Amino acid sequence: MRFNIFLWLLLGFITSCSENSSQESAKNESPDEELPNIILLVGDDQGYPYFGFMGADYVHTPNMDSLAANGVLFTDGYVSDNHCRPSLQTLLTGILPIDFHHTADSIFESMVAEKNIAEDSIVKFRQYFNTRSLAFPHFKTLPKILAEKGYASFQGGKWWEFTYQIGGFTHGMTKGWTEAEQKTGNWFEKHMGGEGMDLARVTNQPAYDFLEETKGKPFFMWFAPSLPHYPFDAPEKYYNLYKDEDMTESAKQYYANCTWFDEAWGELVAHLKEKGLYDNTLIVYVNDNGWEQEPHQEFWDDPMRSHNGGDKGKGSIYDMSFRSPIIFSWEGHIDKNIRTEAIIHSADIPATILDYAGFEVPDFYYGQSYRSVIEGKQEKIRDFVQGNVITTRSKDPNNVMGDHVEGYWVRKDNWFLRWHVTHDELELFDLNTDLRNDQNVAEQHPEELTELLEMAKQYKAEKGMDPRLKMYQEFNKLKK
Repeated sequence: MRFNIFLWLLLGFITSCSENSSQESAKNESPDEELPNIILLVGDDQGYPYFGFMGADYVHTPNMDSLAANGVLFTDGYVSDNHCRPSLQTLLTGILPIDFHHTADSIFESMVAEKNIAEDSIVKFRQYFNTRSLAFPHFKTLPKILAEKGYASFQGGKWWEFTYQIGGFTHGMTKGWTEAEQKTGNWFEKHMGGEGMDLARVTNQPAYDFLEETKGKPFFMWFAPSLPHYPFDAPEKYYNLYKDEDMTESAKQYYANCTWFDEAWGELVAHLKEKGLYDNTLIVYVNDNGWEQEPHQEFWDDPMRSHNGGDKGKGSIYDMSFRSPIIFSWEGHIDKNIRTEAIIHSADIPATILDYAGFEVPDFYYGQSYRSVIEGKQEKIRDFVQGNVITTRSKDPNNVMGDHVEGYWVRKDNWFLRWHVTHDELELFDLNTDLRNDQNVAEQHPEELTELLEMAKQYKAEKGMDPRLKMYQEFNKLKK
């Protein structure tokens, strides 16, 4: 009961107190202050090693290399989850997935009571609640906060939250679906983003149209192409860059999609410069989750691995599943060619964006502003990052979405802890010598193991069981 009361206090704070504080910030803004345009560039299944600027000279990413050179590159960035939807939710709300879903679960229970849902219909209503993103309107999202200073906002690309309006965007590509469409074979693509999935893979034009329609106003753009995400069907001109290289077929196909993403970004940059918008645009890059595809790894004959990031990428509880380079670039405002190993969390991105836009960071945010680190006034903010997962890779070829499990991870200094509670696996890796997490050194470093495991146990005790586990168990029963 105390926990539910806390969640409702948190929700109330999200939807009311934060509004008051951000409105107060807006009132205090100088009328002559020029607000930065903001682009949040989000990769989809992009492994952190596979950029030129990260040392992978075998992958052609000239536009992303330029972005990294034109700002501050955090090489040791971490996202909040090993799958896309919860990771993206963090970027919009500034909180961890487990906190998001505790609050969403309370909203769900309130709706069940309010609508007097029959007991035998509760699981079906939860499914409806989840796919239609009925919790999302109750959160003070980044676009909603920015709107208080007159920002127009655009959603394009991957977007699981039914429609762009649900996230508080003023413009967007994802427009939902009907009940009839939900019963069709391509519904899952609509669930991922619908028409938004055409961004970059088909055209950038909706983003250009948004810039034209809203010119003269500050803008926030969610530019999240479904690349280099499967299907690996890059146009021939990208594949030809790799076809004669000494690498596996799955590597060629994946890297071709990486270059496809890179060129789509380069085209948007060219458009911004042509329209005179580039110089006053804060650009932030992050990926949604990790991916594993080394040049020598052949996954092409194993769809479960080729479509899901190898063995230690997406959906795993290894360092590679959570790590993403994070870039902040703003012409004339952020220094260039800065590279730092300071640990940063993806939740820190919305906090930092709000800081640059002149807002106080909401108290309910897990994220913290990294502006002081970006501007060289502070060396680091976080000593560690941690999280939990509820889905990992399945060995069942018929279970492409993975097994529902309980797991935790911690990154501190050069150590990465992997605690798979469901499978009773506890491992420690030294990232100074083992970036791919091949050698478990738990026995050789008992003190470090004890310290990080205690951190994970404390996190587990504070957060409680993730409500998503119960939700997916209910869904599985419904299928049967």
